[in-house]
Amino acid sequence: MNCRHCASEVTLSFVDLGSAPPSNAYLSPAKLGEPERWFPLSVRVCEQCWLVQTEFSPASELFDAEYAYFSSFSSSWLAHAERYALSMIERFGLGEASHVVEVAANDGYLLQYFKTRNIPCTGIEPTAGTAAAARAKGIAIVQDFFGVRLATKLAAEGGQADVIAANNVLAHVPDINDFVAGFARLLKPDGVATFEFPHLLRLVAESQFDTIYHEHFSYLSLVAVCRIFARNGLCVFDVEALPTHGGSLRVYAQRADTGTREPCASVEVCLRTEREAGVETALFYATFQEATDRVKNDFLSFLLHARREGRSVGAYGAAAKGNTLMNYAGVRPDLVRFVVDRNPAKQGKFMPGSRIPIVDEAHLRATKPDYVVVFPWNIKPEIAQQLEYMASWGGKIVTLVPSLEIT
Repeated sequence: MNCRHCASEVTLSFVDLGSAPPSNAYLSPAKLGEPERWFPLSVRVCEQCWLVQTEFSPASELFDAEYAYFSSFSSSWLAHAERYALSMIERFGLGEASHVVEVAANDGYLLQYFKTRNIPCTGIEPTAGTAAAARAKGIAIVQDFFGVRLATKLAAEGGQADVIAANNVLAHVPDINDFVAGFARLLKPDGVATFEFPHLLRLVAESQFDTIYHEHFSYLSLVAVCRIFARNGLCVFDVEALPTHGGSLRVYAQRADTGTREPCASVEVCLRTEREAGVETALFYATFQEATDRVKNDFLSFLLHARREGRSVGAYGAAAKGNTLMNYAGVRPDLVRFVVDRNPAKQGKFMPGSRIPIVDEAHLRATKPDYVVVFPWNIKPEIAQQLEYMASWGGKIVTLVPSLEIT
């Protein structure tokens, strides 16, 4: 394969998870009698620019009209979004004459906080269901994929932005050069773009292999991001470490041709930390497969032990993380009976690959399983609070990353 950024030949393996169906391709009951499409799921590292990238991804099949990820079902993520909006308003002096754009606006979870403060905003969102949910909140949505073509069109129509937000989307784009170059065209001369993405350093340190799935084309370090941005007309001037999604970075960028902000010390600190950890060496990536297999094997051992003892196991959160884990481990409904999810768009469907039924929370209360495996471990505190009632029957919560933990 060739690198998606620099086009160099890529041979260094990071992890091989076998094969899996697309992680958000939830199955309706009618589709249970049909075959599923499975695709290789392996990740390699470019030793020229150090972009970590999925070897193969079925891009045309990932974001269709039935795409079922809605951001607003997590209260902690909504709180994060509101804090972001308030921070941007204060730091960059946004007001009624400003324009905020969000790329991958999803269901309006973020832009609603700008709209309520009378700051004009526009969302760009390609998936029909989430776009409709955002419009129902009164948010203007351009239903399209973002890149140079769309950015040039919007800029020509007077839609340049003071701030562009791109939360958890940079890793999802197949043509990362075209995507980033679009920001340089859509920003006003003194505009700012912010990007949030899971940090490769934390992914490796905490064995977060379940964040690997076909929708994630890239796994990002600041080292790689700075190179990609520089080639495509952006300059990084600040970076913050965030606790979201198991440890993320928020990168602030400006146009390389017109931006005037001086780089903050945080940029050099983060780059130095990554380089000292070895992200520009093959050795850094050498042990991830072994760590991944340890998590998988511990999970299987737990499930088999629970079954031998006659204990029941359910799961919570029909997240992509869970699908990666279940399919790599080969888990089926005999070991995990159901997955609870609060999203009505997922309830009544089945997990791709494992075909475990997705149910509402009433099912959990009725069946009283001995254990509930929390797939979205990154919001475990929020979910643990929601499931406090499990203590009434002695139920316990299980998380698997970075290691098996029962509480």
